[in-house]
Amino acid sequence: MLHQLIEPLLEPAFTLGGTPTSWGEVLGFTTGALCVWLVVRQHLWNWPIGILNVILLGLIFLDSGLYADASLQVVYVVLNAYGWWAWVYGGEGRTAEVVRRTSRVEWGWIAAGLAGSTAVMYLVLTTWTESTVPFWDAVTTAISLAATYGQCRKLAESWWLWILADLVYIPLYAHKELYLTSALYLVFLALCVAGLRAWRAELGQGRLVAA
Repeated sequence: MLHQLIEPLLEPAFTLGGTPTSWGEVLGFTTGALCVWLVVRQHLWNWPIGILNVILLGLIFLDSGLYADASLQVVYVVLNAYGWWAWVYGGEGRTAEVVRRTSRVEWGWIAAGLAGSTAVMYLVLTTWTESTVPFWDAVTTAISLAATYGQCRKLAESWWLWILADLVYIPLYAHKELYLTSALYLVFLALCVAGLRAWRAELGQGRLVAA
């Protein structure tokens, strides 16, 4: 059943740099870019589109042997659902969440989570999988999880985590010959810089664009 679901997405849409680019990658590019643009605008539709995007990318990563990234997409589905709820009801008195700065305590938990999750995932990847890039797969997974949590809570500094992750993802996906996905993360990088500027401008204002 899973193979039947994945197979059409792996069909080549076109060839890029001598390497076939699948329909799954094309759809992942489109939904991913749209999702990040909507996050920059604080638009609620980023969450359902984000869920579609991570499902598509999860199938691609599974086929490419990026096991930590593939498993990460399952967590992303849960985080997207949580973020959707938090943006509507996560503020004081179950009001809409507002953009705010990351506290020192939150940074401490984020740093501890990054170190711990990177170590655990690296151990899992080197012990039970055939991953050819276990450290980079693990560390980008850990950073992405932290960034997604920060995005769910509208922490302005979460954009810095996304920028850091994108700087690693761009060459990593090119190394795996996922050239369109690598290009997508270059677009993500530009959008993250725009998102950082926009959210910093929103600090304390609590604006939420209606869906």
